[in-house]
Amino acid sequence: MLIRAGYRIGFDCLNPMPIHLLLSVHPDRRGDLVTDDKLRTDAGAEVTREQDALGNLATRVLAPAGPITFSAEFVVRDSGLRDRQAPGAGQLPVEALPVEALPYLLPSRYCETDRLGDLAWRTFGGVAPGWARVQAICDYVHDRITFGYHNARPTRTAAEGHEEQVGVCRDFAHLAVTLCRAMNIPARYCTGYLGDIGVPASTAPMDFSAWFEAYLEGEWFTFDARHNIPRIGRVVVARGRDAADVAITHTFGQAILTRFEVITEEVEATAADTSEGAARMAVA
Repeated sequence: MLIRAGYRIGFDCLNPMPIHLLLSVHPDRRGDLVTDDKLRTDAGAEVTREQDALGNLATRVLAPAGPITFSAEFVVRDSGLRDRQAPGAGQLPVEALPVEALPYLLPSRYCETDRLGDLAWRTFGGVAPGWARVQAICDYVHDRITFGYHNARPTRTAAEGHEEQVGVCRDFAHLAVTLCRAMNIPARYCTGYLGDIGVPASTAPMDFSAWFEAYLEGEWFTFDARHNIPRIGRVVVARGRDAADVAITHTFGQAILTRFEVITEEVEATAADTSEGAARMAVA
């Protein structure tokens, strides 16, 4: 299947400033791009793209004072399958984990394992280690937090989300990540596109989504505590310890957000789409 995705994000910059953006499809999925996802801007700003320390594809822009809009629209090929399930996947002991997984056991800006460790062991200590334990955590978070865009707060931590019992997708992900880490399961935060594919369409405006991945038996598996069902059509943009690592935009100065639109929808494949996409990618 093919998915059309993209964004239009506008700022009014009070002064010239650098802006850091994580909006490119993750390197793991770039082979699935049918057309280019190159970021475009209407202000003639200097744009560079590079891989960051966590393996994400970042864009740096030196924005002039005044209005600036960032946009991209592209097509990506997807398997059309739901998130992979492996109910028998076991949990590796900490001493057997690869070194690259160890940072995802530690507390981070939004994931305070030290504050929720006792709760995690009381609640999930009796659940079989591995997939069953991660799924039990997802069930708990899904039932604990009530979703609502009006509940969004950029400074809310996992412990605060647990206490307040409200939030958006990032809050579901942060709490699940924190509880997994407290149970010695490496977990990392993910952001990307997730459209209403294979589920009833939402009346809310499309937005970027957040979910998480847990490390079991030597592999990273996708989990989503907000929706808590396997979904179709995830396109990962960035992975990190939590949302602080993978902010979609980061302005290094005073700027007012003036526009925010996200596109994610299934489209029908045609021979013209495929050949045009191949040609555009070859030129890029």
